[in-house]
Amino acid sequence: MTEPQRLTVRHLSVYRYSEPVRFGEHRMMFRPRSSHDLRLVTTQLLITPTPARLYWLHDVFDNSVAVATFAGRAKELRFESVLTLEHFESPLPDYSLEPYATTWPFAYTNEEASDLVNARNRQYPDRDVDVWARHFLAADGPTGTMSLLRAMTLEIKDNFSYVRRNEKGVYRPADTLRHRSGSCRDFAVLMMDAVRSLGLAARFVSGYIFVPDCDTTQGGGATHAWVQIYLPGAGWVDFDPTNSIIGNRHLIRVAVAWNYYQALPLWGTWHGAPHSFGGLEVQVSVTEDR
Repeated sequence: MTEPQRLTVRHLSVYRYSEPVRFGEHRMMFRPRSSHDLRLVTTQLLITPTPARLYWLHDVFDNSVAVATFAGRAKELRFESVLTLEHFESPLPDYSLEPYATTWPFAYTNEEASDLVNARNRQYPDRDVDVWARHFLAADGPTGTMSLLRAMTLEIKDNFSYVRRNEKGVYRPADTLRHRSGSCRDFAVLMMDAVRSLGLAARFVSGYIFVPDCDTTQGGGATHAWVQIYLPGAGWVDFDPTNSIIGNRHLIRVAVAWNYYQALPLWGTWHGAPHSFGGLEVQVSVTEDR
């Protein structure tokens, strides 16, 4: 493990309306998951107008969720999260898999399999995705598990076009495959579905990405998404198909879930005339504190 890198994350989300509206409950996943490779130093959450009530909880995935309720009306609703963290990066990680898991196919132990049922259930089964996933298997002889996953991660990075999208939802994996383009969350959902088709356990990750100066890393300026795959002996391993990153380099985990809609950075309700909604502005910056 290298010396920690100190980073500051600023996340601003602003909803605007043409006339005052009432706001229902809003839930935020802005706070990163503290771990052996990430330590929170300072956190600040500013919400305007001031919530009538703000409290925190851990959801079923142990993600930290802030819940805000409001009174009165306003033409703008602003969420600003500023936090400083120490990020311990593992350069060129060498994962020591259990011997039986070093080649595909392998079977999880009974204990693992019972805990990973939801991580192996496909949401969008499609034959085209099945065929594409098996394209990475060796033509003859065993296929190395990490070689398979590295090849899939690199294939998406090299042969799919990244397009930033702010609208809700994701493309179906088969559509992302067909168009060979999508956002980071589209790529994450495609890879998650593809490895699940091969019997591997995977989960969706929402968070932030640090983009160094003069770096070609994609996904900066907004929240980021990637996938984790459970590999016996190594545990949950990060794979970012948008940037062909394996391991936690540049990646700041905030929320994990079986499916993308369980790890939304911000969601809530408002009450007013439909035409009054003026749009959502999102700004994210991740900077290094030198």
